[in-house]
Order: sequence, then structure tokens, then C-alpha cells
Amino acid sequence: MNQPRQTATYLSKRLAAAGLRPVSRFGQNFLIDLNLVDLIARSAEIRKDDVVLEIGTGIGSLTTRLSDQAGAVLTVEIDNNLHQMASEELAGRPNVKMIHGDALKNKNTLRPEIMENIRDAMARIGEKARFLLVANLPYNVATPIISNLLHETPAPDVIVVTIQKELGDRMIAGPGSKDYGALSVWIQSLCDAEIVRILPPTVFWPRPNVDSAVIRLDHKPERRAKFEDINHFHTTVRALFFHRRKYLRSVVISAFKGRLDKNQVDKVLQSLGHGETARAEELDVTQIQQLAEALRQAELNA
Repeated sequence: MNQPRQTATYLSKRLAAAGLRPVSRFGQNFLIDLNLVDLIARSAEIRKDDVVLEIGTGIGSLTTRLSDQAGAVLTVEIDNNLHQMASEELAGRPNVKMIHGDALKNKNTLRPEIMENIRDAMARIGEKARFLLVANLPYNVATPIISNLLHETPAPDVIVVTIQKELGDRMIAGPGSKDYGALSVWIQSLCDAEIVRILPPTVFWPRPNVDSAVIRLDHKPERRAKFEDINHFHTTVRALFFHRRKYLRSVVISAFKGRLDKNQVDKVLQSLGHGETARAEELDVTQIQQLAEALRQAELNA
């Protein structure tokens, strides 16, 4: 079936003919190297039993490739003009459903109908169905989209997305590095993460000011199952890294003010062997998990 060419010339002419131009507030940077569009789809290893979510339809270039390989595709586009263009490109593809609007209800919540549609599609496909996020993500929503989806039921089995390289570096970072933080711990606590390819600005139109990366995350349900309260863990991790240069003790006392007193915090830290000069950025993912759970238990016992 038809596949939009999505070269810079094609895109600029297509948008200009409609009196349009990319909208920076929507984070619109179109991937114009079709080999890389193919790489994104290929890296997800899509099967006919898969339900694929795409955030940022654009004119449908990646969507057509997803449609060719997947059982069902749900694609979301906030820009009304691009939604109309993509509707023309994707006509005649019964396994594609389009949503016009913001994928986020707010910063911490996805638009409810997205997961409703995903669950419905998976139910139609049957017990072998998998859920994937595959997208050239708008940069301004990449972090909340990925973080929020990992909270969902079901969470995506596989995520393959184009994001800013800086964000990809944060996802795979280890303790002690400048990129290591709450996002690193959250992602690695639930997923295996790898950068598939670094992308220079020249493969996008308009060109962004930074390098990008195709990243793949493989969700590990067995890791998730270890958490008694996944939301408490996520909230605690974010709090631990909110003032990353402060000593761990003062950060925890501040974060748990009104829930744990200083003596209770000291007991938890001492039990885990964290001294007075310890900082959250020095602790590895397992140590952060142990600390978060110990703090949760201390709260329950308080």
C-alpha cells in the first residue's frame, strides 16, 4: 500500500500547499531519512498479534509501516492539520485507528481513551496480544508519555521511540554519572534499556538543535511484580533526586516530613549502611529500591 515519502522536499511542498509549517510548540521535527523510519519499525520486531501505539502521527509515514506489520495501530496526533493530512494517507487501512488530540490529559496522566482503545484491541486479538509503543515522539512530551505508560495496565511490552539523545542518556545512565537520576532508576527498575542508534540533526526537518536517539525499552514484568506499591516507589524515587546534590539524610527527612521523624529516618539509613555523607546519586538501582521499600515499611509501622 501507499507509503508517504516524507523527504524534506516532499514535506515542505506538502505543508506549503496547505499553507502550513511545522509547529514548534508541538515539538514537530519530521524524520526525513526513510531508512531510519524503517529502522524504528524494524527495531520493534512487530508481530501480527501486536497492538501498536504511536504518539505523533505526523503525515503517517511511520504509521503505514506499523500498519503493514501489526494487528492493530492506534495513532494520536494533536495538530488538526496533520491529523487531516494523515487521514488521507491512512485511508483504506482498517487496522489503523486515529485519535485527534493531546495524548496527555495532564502531566501525570494519559488521555483515558488511549488505554481503553489499547485494551479493546488486545481483547479482540486474544491472549497472544502484545502492546507496543513505537513512535518518533514529540520531544516536549517524551518523558511524561514513557513514564506514564509504565504505570499503566498493561504497560507496553516493548517501547521503541525517537527521543532527544540527552533523554536517552539519562535512561541508561549508571550511578555517579551526571545523567543518573530519578528517570534512570524508574526506567531500569522496570525495563532493559538500550540505545539503538544516535541520530544527527540533519535527518530531521526542521533540524533540531540537539542529537537524537532511537531507544528500545523491554518491559520486565518480573521486576514490576517485586514492588508492593509501584506508585509509592515512583514518588519516593522522584523525591530522592529532587535535590541531587544534597546529602541523602536531609533529602529523606524533607521528603517524609510529617510521616517519619528524624530518628526513624536515621534508623532506616543506618540499617542499610548509608552514612551521613551518602547521596542518592551514588546509590545503584537495587540500593534505591531497597531504600524506598524500607522507607515504605517504616511509614506503615510508624
